Amino acid sequence: MTKELIIWCDESVKKGKYYSNFYGGVLIESTHQKEVLAKLEAVVNQLGLTDEIKWQKVNEFHLEKYLQLMDVFFQIVASGKIKVRIMFTQNANIATNLLSHHIDNEYFLLYYQFFKHAFGLKHANNGNRPVYIRAYFDELPDQIARRHQFKEYIKGLESTRDFQLSKLKIRKDDIAEVNSKSHLPLQFLDLVLGCMAYRLNDKHKEKPSGKKRRGKRTIAKEKLYKHICSKIRGIKPRFNIGISTGTSELEDRWTMPYRHWLFVPKEFETDGNSYK
Repeated sequence: MTKELIIWCDESVKKGKYYSNFYGGVLIESTHQKEVLAKLEAVVNQLGLTDEIKWQKVNEFHLEKYLQLMDVFFQIVASGKIKVRIMFTQNANIATNLLSHHIDNEYFLLYYQFFKHAFGLKHANNGNRPVYIRAYFDELPDQIARRHQFKEYIKGLESTRDFQLSKLKIRKDDIAEVNSKSHLPLQFLDLVLGCMAYRLNDKHKEKPSGKKRRGKRTIAKEKLYKHICSKIRGIKPRFNIGISTGTSELEDRWTMPYRHWLFVPKEFETDGNSYK
């Protein structure tokens, strides 16, 4: 049987107060796909959730059910049958020597780097048989021509030295834009990606105009964030959300169930005023 790696990808906050350019991905191997998707669907049905699961819908009424969703999700992550990766940039690190091409295409250039490196795919196949990658991107918010070009670059990864050595293949028809309403991994990812962007940009401290206390929705979102962090720290003790997750060896970039990647440009200058 042909082994496949199915990767669902999404992006979130483009420009935050302290951190920006949030990208996230969920990877499930084909050998576990049926089991994992069945478990996600089962908990959604058990909780009676019929609407799309989204970070923006978190409030005091949804909170308890969303906490239970994350319990099941991170049980699967801890088992190694789901891998999660989150990437973001820090506003204090300002890229230098950028050409207009880099600035105009920042969104897709960063997305490409995320897909290529975040999961440590070059360490994913130690066997002699090819492994195929399926890439499902939540609908890309750009012109058709740019979206097409991005997918061509993703397809071109199989021609890179790392992918050839690892016998990683990407068929053109296996690169697709999808609607998150039809893909539960993207909905669960949205909660994790959203909470990280929320907390790193201090959204949990916000108060309604003219009020002395935070709103109920803000408090509910912070509770969900803390719950998610506790689950991650059960997998990776002393996990720090604002830095790249440490590794002992390069292969950890593939084997670790959950990782953050603080993307730092090769050439940059630091703006001390942009730190928290």
